[in-house]
Amino acid sequence: MSDAAQPTAADVRAAVEAVKAALDRHLEAVERRSESSGPSGPAGAEGGAGAAAELDSAVYAAFDALAAAGETYDELLYEVYDEVTPFEIPGSDTLPAYAGPEVPSALSVFVRRDYTVSEPQRLLAQAERVVELDPESAEEESEAPSAGSSVHAALGVLFGEYEPDEIATRHKEFGLEEGDSTLWVLAGDEPSEPGEWLAAPFEQADPQRVVCRFDVSSVFDDEDLITGVTGADVDEDGEGADEGDGPAGERAGGAG
Repeated sequence: MSDAAQPTAADVRAAVEAVKAALDRHLEAVERRSESSGPSGPAGAEGGAGAAAELDSAVYAAFDALAAAGETYDELLYEVYDEVTPFEIPGSDTLPAYAGPEVPSALSVFVRRDYTVSEPQRLLAQAERVVELDPESAEEESEAPSAGSSVHAALGVLFGEYEPDEIATRHKEFGLEEGDSTLWVLAGDEPSEPGEWLAAPFEQADPQRVVCRFDVSSVFDDEDLITGVTGADVDEDGEGADEGDGPAGERAGGAG
């Protein structure tokens, strides 16, 4: 048994009171900002802009405090009573502030796509068909398993034969089901030397050098679509040039 003190009903009560107080502070911050932007609020002057920024910061701080209080209450409620709240206060999913070069001389593109192997037999059959049409696509060693003998061998054949973008487009043909995906474009100071990063290809995925990113997930509703660019020119209306809205379920956004 752990030596750590177990939470009590009193801890849960204190946590819910903290949530109530955080809700009040958040609402007060929102109301103050709303009142300041009305007809009687500061307008145009530098002092007004500074006051508006202060009020924005107060709302963000109150939001973060409310999220933290809600998470603490939810955890304690579950530990003590095995119950949860029906609310989910989202945490910040933004990247850190951009800290890369203003004009990058090199770029790195990091892509992750998740799949579920929903139809293994279809996957094996497709890999066998590829080998029949192009025997060189299979492993040359005679001891290597045939394309249709295991999922590992079939994946090796298919991903060796087709570009990742084509697999993404035709995933159902290969017995795969799409999951979430993301693409990050990172700024570099200079091009990498050949073979320099092959031993650890993903260590350079520094969030502070992300120029823009594009996420696709079924959790994004149409109204949640965001288009943004970081470290790049943005039009006067706040939209990045030529970005578009993207397909449903896609969120495109810049860091910071």
